Amino acid sequence: MFNKLLGRFSKDLGIDLGTSHTLVYVRENGIVIHEPSVVALNTRNDQILAVGTEAKDMLGKTPPHIQIIKPLTKGVIADFEVTEKMLKYFIDKVHAESFTIVPRPRVVMGVPLETTEVERKAIEDAALSAGAREVFLVENPMLAALGSRLPLSESVGMMVVDIGGGTTEIAVMSLAGVVAWKSLDIAGDEMNKNIIQYTRDTFNLLLGERVAERLKIRIGTAMEPEAPLEIEMRGRDLLSGLPKELMVNDTQIREALQRSVAIILENVKAVLEVTPPELVADIYERGIVLTGGGALLRGLDTLIARETSIPVRVADDPITAVVRGAGALLENESLLKDIALPSSRQSDLL
Repeated sequence: MFNKLLGRFSKDLGIDLGTSHTLVYVRENGIVIHEPSVVALNTRNDQILAVGTEAKDMLGKTPPHIQIIKPLTKGVIADFEVTEKMLKYFIDKVHAESFTIVPRPRVVMGVPLETTEVERKAIEDAALSAGAREVFLVENPMLAALGSRLPLSESVGMMVVDIGGGTTEIAVMSLAGVVAWKSLDIAGDEMNKNIIQYTRDTFNLLLGERVAERLKIRIGTAMEPEAPLEIEMRGRDLLSGLPKELMVNDTQIREALQRSVAIILENVKAVLEVTPPELVADIYERGIVLTGGGALLRGLDTLIARETSIPVRVADDPITAVVRGAGALLENESLLKDIALPSSRQSDLL
């Protein structure tokens, strides 16, 4: 009863709890938070010093007693307590200017396809502990499809490739359900590691994670671009131990990313191979939709289209597709009840 009363003064939220970034959608207000899923923790007194962008800016620059934690790994919770504190920080930030002393929002959250019941329960419990009064979990590709304005409830086949930070999820959907799918742990973070390993092996240069990400965003490509791209990179020379700056071009970064891109492409084909022919015909007509930050890799859509002979398009603002889908569900109660995964609290009662 008390929760319901507090709920009247709370804002319903859609949350994309990603490995690299967390996005929060507020009903009637749109996306209000888009910050890295990073927490800075003082290990001496177990106090949280910073969350999100402020914590990410400390990456690689902290003294030994300050630990930079990424509480999610490959889309699932690796550190429950830190995830709970991070969610509480974001929920309180959303309600900072409202009259609510103790926020009790309803929350729609995305989860990866290949999560176990235990992993889903951890996500639900973290949100409830952070202050949510009710939590609905929905599979990420379903939210990405909704956020890309695909007709999820209709009897037509649609294919979404959601390339996030920790996971790539490839799903064929029809009638508000997933028909064929694959979930990979090759995604944005793995591509950053590919670049770090490549520069280490090729140039004897050790890069930081943020530098590798910058190289991927600025000159990363899946196919040869029309005009060559080049950028400077700074790191530590492994031979001398001193700082060093080198120029790197798109051909070299493409070579670094080649293995990860090939695995994603191979699995797109594998999902199409097990998709019923009627749905494949629909996908051929409607095309494949790319979502997530990885969809912005230059030439990836063209490469997939060339290799599958199916039209491919990148969703409008692909990074926010999942959280926009969660926001759309806040406005559509009947569809939310149809596609939300069973609550672990219900199964506990049974």
